[in-house]
Amino acid sequence: MQTRSATAPSAATGSKHFLDRALRPQSVAIIGASNNTERISGRALHYLKSAGFEGRIYPVNPKRSTVQGLPAFASVTDLPESADIALICLGAAHLLDAVNECADAGIGTAVIFAAGFAETGAKGRAAQRELEAVAAQRGVRLFGPNCLGVMNSSIGFMGTFSSAFDGGLPKPGGVAIVSQSGAYGGHLAYLCRRLNLGVSYWMSTGNESDIDVAECIDWLARQDDVSVILAYAEGVTDGARFTSALENARRRHIPIVFMKVGQSAIGARAAQSHTDSLAGEDAIFDAVLRQYGAYRATTTQEQIDVAYACSRGVYPAERSLGVVTVSGGFGVQLCDAAERHNLDVAPLPKAGQEKLRQINPMGSDNNPCDTTANWLNDTSLITQTLEVMYAEGGYSSIVAALTMLPDTPAFGDQVRQAITAGTADFFDRPTVLCMEARTSVITAYEDDGFLVYDDSERAVKALSALSFFVEAWGRHTHDVDTIESSDSLGDRALSEFESRLRLEAAGLPMLPSALVTSSDELSEATQAIPAPYAIKIVSAEIAHKTEIGGVVLNVADAASAEAARCAIVDRVSVAAPDALIDGVLITAMAPEGIEVIIGTTNDPVFGPVTVVGLGGTEAELYGDIAMRIGRIDTTQAHEMISETRMSDLLDGFRGHPGGDRHALVRAIVAVSSFADAHADELGSVEINPLRVLPPGQGAFALDALVIPSTVRNAT
Repeated sequence: MQTRSATAPSAATGSKHFLDRALRPQSVAIIGASNNTERISGRALHYLKSAGFEGRIYPVNPKRSTVQGLPAFASVTDLPESADIALICLGAAHLLDAVNECADAGIGTAVIFAAGFAETGAKGRAAQRELEAVAAQRGVRLFGPNCLGVMNSSIGFMGTFSSAFDGGLPKPGGVAIVSQSGAYGGHLAYLCRRLNLGVSYWMSTGNESDIDVAECIDWLARQDDVSVILAYAEGVTDGARFTSALENARRRHIPIVFMKVGQSAIGARAAQSHTDSLAGEDAIFDAVLRQYGAYRATTTQEQIDVAYACSRGVYPAERSLGVVTVSGGFGVQLCDAAERHNLDVAPLPKAGQEKLRQINPMGSDNNPCDTTANWLNDTSLITQTLEVMYAEGGYSSIVAALTMLPDTPAFGDQVRQAITAGTADFFDRPTVLCMEARTSVITAYEDDGFLVYDDSERAVKALSALSFFVEAWGRHTHDVDTIESSDSLGDRALSEFESRLRLEAAGLPMLPSALVTSSDELSEATQAIPAPYAIKIVSAEIAHKTEIGGVVLNVADAASAEAARCAIVDRVSVAAPDALIDGVLITAMAPEGIEVIIGTTNDPVFGPVTVVGLGGTEAELYGDIAMRIGRIDTTQAHEMISETRMSDLLDGFRGHPGGDRHALVRAIVAVSSFADAHADELGSVEINPLRVLPPGQGAFALDALVIPSTVRNAT
């Protein structure tokens, strides 16, 4: 895939971003336009006419003088002007000629609907590469091939043939959709219309021979009429462009709700280390989204639920949640859901409890607050309860479980008036209503500014997502200088000793140690290193030293150290007779502490990915790890620690002496900095374990392994 600048102006676009012209066209050429509105080549023209497109439409069909009532042209070079975008409705065999004609006519962007390219196999991939090359050479930007087109409903631009719009064209609104899969993107648009959510922009990128999801996200995040972006991708090929787009949206406080499925284009990775088994492709993608403030949905329903919540543009200041119900059972459900999704159902302060008792002696006086059926006799109890919960509890959001009562003819209007009055002074925070009702009733509540869900789990998960965005937007990012290293890793495997030297120079703390090859050298080392000792075989060709008897721990003194050295050499000479031995490593034994793994794997798309978790098998068994890409600063390192269970251990969980958090942070920063400096030649780094001592006593790497990319890729 040929990479081109997203913002580079062309003769056709002037100084504007090319998508400004493509998504807000004043003129559209439809190459291969059909008179039959049921055909793919006729549907886009039919949609444009039905939507009342404000610009000029130029059907191109050499066999007809008119198409669907509009004058037709034999070629795009015959148009009275250079169209802003071309919709190419031709088969694969005619696309190269069509792209060349677009270039001749000064058309800078084209949408290719045709399939039969990279998705079909080797022959299709070759055809797509040829198409890419021609388009790049001629300066034509491409959507597709194998895509369903693009849309801007605010001007009636329906550059698509998707059946998702057969039932009705979308109304303009703050939702934008970008999807590699046109069918999935169409499904999202359909669901948004059913929820009365306005969708202004809709883009499908298909095979992404040129324009990809990242480039679309970056442009969408800069549009003033976009309040939330729904995105779908099966893979990413340009990690830097993708993360730049996510960061752009995060800085502009534009929420992205992402659906990532399938296997990415990264390719297979050889699991040569514990770190690699932790940093799988999907885990890396998940970490990237979280690091850059994009919310990953696990279901389509969740994606729509979160987009619906974001579309109001009202976010909670923090994770505190007030719960009001008409039945205690619903309160329990909501509290359970809040715990699952990390929302704080904090108790109501004493003053608030007293007010609730005075207002409604038959109801509960805390959070959650069960009003019971007493409010049926006096709906003002709802108003007063909501006012107390917000004013006295200070909750950042409230969920009210109302069952089907808002839909009842006897109480419906009074209930709505009472809820609206009780929240009138608190429209700066989201109020969510869990209820069942007719569409007209739900719409009335939504028009009043409320979020309405029919399920407590979905409601609470959406609120948690809103808090996720607030927290992501509030993070302060620090520009971290890239460190370049002239000290190459080389093209051969590194021994533990060589790995230790390189990492120690980068700032990773190590215990006193020495590489020895004789009795005299060992004797000298024991005088400088305090006992007891750990003694290990050193060989770049032996990955698992313990399994062949190459490690002896808790060696008491110099004499025992010499005996251990001889025994290790003898055992290794039998178990691995062909291995090249550098000597043995003598190291001071570390005091007791918390064992942590720090590892970095060099991902082909996103670059160095650093993983932190408890040492041993704990991290892999429970998935209790934190992950970041790129060079990590101290703030990010602290965040990583806080995301794992080891944070509690460092704080002294259940009488544990705790650990030196700041020393661990420094170690994480050192490893990620080393990986960043050697990004072009690094395969992976693994520190397993790093032993974190009690607070103020530091942390030390007990084992270290650096694998150059040339070595890892060769195995």
